[in-house]
Amino acid sequence: MNIHLTKSQIGLDGVPAAETVLSHVDGERGELIIAGEHVGRLAAVSSYEGVTARLWNGASKTTLTEANVRASLGAARERAFARLPDLLPATRGMGVVDGFRAAVAGLRAENGLEHEATIVGAFPVIAGALVRRAKGLEPVTPDPNVSHAADTLRMLHGRAPETREVTALDAYLVTASDHGMNASTFTARVVASTQADLFAAVTAGYCALTGPLHGGAPEPVLEMLDAIGSRERIQPWVDAALARGERMMGFGHRVYRVRDPRADVLKTAVEALASNGTDLPFAGEVEAYIRAALRKKNPERPLETNVEFFTAILLDALAIPRQAFTPIFAVARAAGWTAHAREQQRTGRLIRPSSSYVGAMPEE
Repeated sequence: MNIHLTKSQIGLDGVPAAETVLSHVDGERGELIIAGEHVGRLAAVSSYEGVTARLWNGASKTTLTEANVRASLGAARERAFARLPDLLPATRGMGVVDGFRAAVAGLRAENGLEHEATIVGAFPVIAGALVRRAKGLEPVTPDPNVSHAADTLRMLHGRAPETREVTALDAYLVTASDHGMNASTFTARVVASTQADLFAAVTAGYCALTGPLHGGAPEPVLEMLDAIGSRERIQPWVDAALARGERMMGFGHRVYRVRDPRADVLKTAVEALASNGTDLPFAGEVEAYIRAALRKKNPERPLETNVEFFTAILLDALAIPRQAFTPIFAVARAAGWTAHAREQQRTGRLIRPSSSYVGAMPEE
């Protein structure tokens, strides 16, 4: 007997796939809780190392401290740099996004060392090396004595970052570290549920992240702002685009029915960078007009600003090239992927959903 499912059921909307202590998303209330704390509060009081410790402790029932994680990630970045000669040859002829995928797929377990740190430590090293190679530059040796955010910027730009730059990137890394059962995290958990190792799980997670319906929207936000160009063009450009039925990049979310809570966290971070050449007033005017236009177009359920709008502005202000946006997203989300994969291995079972067959049946 064929069972016909609704569109929502086919997309698994609202269908629990696991029990987790790592993060919770409430789309109706516009709420994101990571490791027991609201994302806004967490970004204000914790570094990336701190939220990573929270996630790993929740997944594995350990008692790591922020200092423990900072030391392990610093050492892992050094080890990853030493392995670049083995990782980079597989990326020849590839852009940053595809090269990152190939290099991540080449990561392997290191004897006696925690896989989580090996993975999270390697990600910014790989991203920095690929970005600099695209510019014809050599990779920058990591500094294990600085924070993950600071070293990520060092390895991208070849200089010591300013304090406000580190603070802004750290806020982004914390905010993007985990987000419930999103597509890439679900992918990582499915792979981990087979008892494949964490390296296979995070490689699969990154592959899911590269899809434009998941992690690919920050760059189009900048393309939209570039197309608008100036304040006097905001109204006519937006009105014409909406009349053509075009999507406003950086607005709307599959889960959130109100404003994405991460948008406000990153808007605050961007404001701290405004004197760094960021035209926040222009971006703010674009956001305000689009929100008003969307409310007018669909007053019952207007699309609100999502995390990608201010992600694009923040990463651009930090002089991170657009082709590196997805790998930098992965640098942040690596904490969540490794934690979810480990939690799935420890507490879960094989994820094996069924499907609704709608094809032809054999003749009797």
